[in-house]
Amino acid sequence: MRRGLRIARVLLSTQYALMLEYRAEIALWSLSGVVPLLMLGLWSQSEAGQALGLGATGLSRYFLAAFVVRQFTVVWVIHAFEEDALQGRLSPLLLQPLQPLWRYVAAHLAEQLTRLPFLAAIVAVVMLVHPQAAWWPSPRALLLTALFTWLGFAVNFLLQTSITMLCFWSERASALDRLLFFPYLALSGLLAPLEAFPPGVRSLALATPFAYQVAIPARLLAGEPVAIGPALAVLGAWLALLLPLCLILWRAGVRRYGAMGA
Repeated sequence: MRRGLRIARVLLSTQYALMLEYRAEIALWSLSGVVPLLMLGLWSQSEAGQALGLGATGLSRYFLAAFVVRQFTVVWVIHAFEEDALQGRLSPLLLQPLQPLWRYVAAHLAEQLTRLPFLAAIVAVVMLVHPQAAWWPSPRALLLTALFTWLGFAVNFLLQTSITMLCFWSERASALDRLLFFPYLALSGLLAPLEAFPPGVRSLALATPFAYQVAIPARLLAGEPVAIGPALAVLGAWLALLLPLCLILWRAGVRRYGAMGA
């Protein structure tokens, strides 16, 4: 336990120092996730919120919460891993006793910490422009949001890592990741709250991992009701499916990678 905590501390501190060197780029990454804020501007000009039972204030809070949540569930491991594999940086990592994927997890967490100042500044500006979006979540809402955001990130990381393992067989596995962007955009709640979907589409969205990367944590943060038990059950099912799949693909890929280098 003590050794694991020491390794985690070193990994996070070194990755955080690395991310600070690229803080200007990370600021641009933060700004690149403004789709929920654009949707906030569009939806606030319509009367659709009343029909959905949210109202202008509810919609404003939802999209601002979606922007915040998305900053902590974005995963880019496939691009970093693919570059490391193509440029030969993966080989020395495989010789070290630490599983290389933990380095990518630490890099994501460090990058999220680096985003915090930029996130706070953007949220403050949005609240000035849209005063109805200003609110302070309850402690229970904050805890549940943190839990579901972390679980949503974990599922997203495992999902993309499963695709990332195809880098052992293909030099352009990142192209396959783009195929996930379209169902993510449609079913995550990034463009519209799930209440705007027909019942069948809403049920489909709640059965996929995408809704738990944006919509469900955003609803919790905005103070909207969420069925906690079923949501945890779906997340648990996806984690139970994706974790062994990642391990199987990793072992098969490493054997192939070693054979190619022999």
